This record gives sequence, C-alpha cells and structure tokens, in this order.
Amino acid sequence: MNPAPIGIFDSGLGGLTVARAIYERLPGESTIYFGDTARVPYGPKSPDTVRRYSLEILHWLVGQGVKLVVVACNTSTAHALAALREQSPVPVLGVIEPGARAAVAATQGGPIGVIGTAGTIASNAYPRAIHAISAALRVEQVACPLFVPLVEEGWFEYPATALVAEEYLRPLIAQRIDVLVLGCTHYPLLKPLLGHVMGDGVRLIDSADETARAVAATLTEQQLAAPPGGQVIHRFVVSDDAPRFQQVGARFIGERLSGVEVMALG
Repeated sequence: MNPAPIGIFDSGLGGLTVARAIYERLPGESTIYFGDTARVPYGPKSPDTVRRYSLEILHWLVGQGVKLVVVACNTSTAHALAALREQSPVPVLGVIEPGARAAVAATQGGPIGVIGTAGTIASNAYPRAIHAISAALRVEQVACPLFVPLVEEGWFEYPATALVAEEYLRPLIAQRIDVLVLGCTHYPLLKPLLGHVMGDGVRLIDSADETARAVAATLTEQQLAAPPGGQVIHRFVVSDDAPRFQQVGARFIGERLSGVEVMALG
C-alpha cells in the first residue's frame, strides 16, 4: 500500500471534472491537481509545445512525490501521452482510451460524434481509439475551440455560449449521431447546454468516470492503493490567477477547493 498522492493535471480547470470523479470513486486517496492556467488553452498550440508543457508538469508532479499521474486533458493525452510514459517513473493514464471505450459501449451503431479542441481533433486520437475497439463504426469530429475560454470564464449558460454551441454542433446533428463524446475535460461543464442542443436521442459521454475506474484498477493491480484510515489531502496548484481558478472551480467541485497555490513552470 502507498499513501502518496495521485497527480492530476490539465491546461486549466476542466480537469477538475476528472478529479471529482476520482474523489468519488477513491475517497481514501490524496491528490495534487495542477492547472496550467498561465498557458491555457492547449488546443491551438503545436504538438511539440503541448508535449513540452506536459513534460514540465510531469516532472514537477513527480518531484512532489506522486505515485501515479492522470493526464486530465485530452490535448495533452493526444499529443504527449507516449512521451510522458517514456519519461515517467510512475504510471501515467490518459483520458482518451477510457472515453472511447464508453462511447463504443453506448452507441446503437453510430455514427459517433466527437467534439474537442483543434489539437485533439487534428490528432485523430479518438477515431483511432474507437476503431481499435470497433473498426466498423463511423466517427464524425468537430473542433470547438471557443468552448474552453467560455468555460474558463464561467459562461456555462450564457446566450452567447448557446449560439456558439448551436453553430458548432449543427454538422453533427445533420449526421444523426447517437453518441457525442465530450473530447475535452472542460466540456462536461457545458453538458446541460450541449444536451439541450443535441436533443434527447443523443447520449453524451465524458471520460471522467471511465478514467476514475481505470485509476482504481491500476492502483489495485500495482498495489499502490492508500492504506485505509489515513489522512486524505487534496492540493490545488495553478500557474497563474489562483483567485479566479478558485471562484470558477468551486462551482463544480465544492468545498474541497478551499485553498489554491501558485507555482510558475517553464
């Protein structure tokens, strides 16, 4: 057994959706969450830049003594997961494969829709992961670059956000998808709005629960679970603007977000 914390990182606050799922599934585990708020969003950045940022965060988390790292960012998972695993002394899990598994399990035959940042969509990581499970399924993708800044502003239900969502999702509605993968950990914060735009016949998939399930399995397989009855501590660290992160993040993670540290990387 290992009482060390689990490391979780994202380009900003969206990865808190994954962190929340981990808290709920693994209430005895401590965590360190790093949000790279100084450099958000990652989606428009080049693969090389995303890899560099992700490796900087990995090395910082390992220096904090984490026992496992969760890449709670689809763009980082798409561009950097292999490099992170190559350089990490601890297990590293991403969010794309768990999301793909959930989408394949939910579809009634497709097509499956995927929305994500420009970087995630350009990488074709979701179609590859879905086709590795079921080669016959059709996958339709749309990049939604404005969603991340809208979520970071806390504009979850603003009329402007609804107009943007309707414009982005129109091609997927026309393709009659039956499952929509929210291919960015920021997007679950828009789930009520996206569900309204897509309609009742479309199942929305966010990979947070599946990722938390994968974390639990890895801790068990590698005998890394925390001993029962230990003290549980959740740390939150950002690279910039802690007050804003705390204000917006508290809306969906609650009282756990009681204090935020600032650590500039790079």
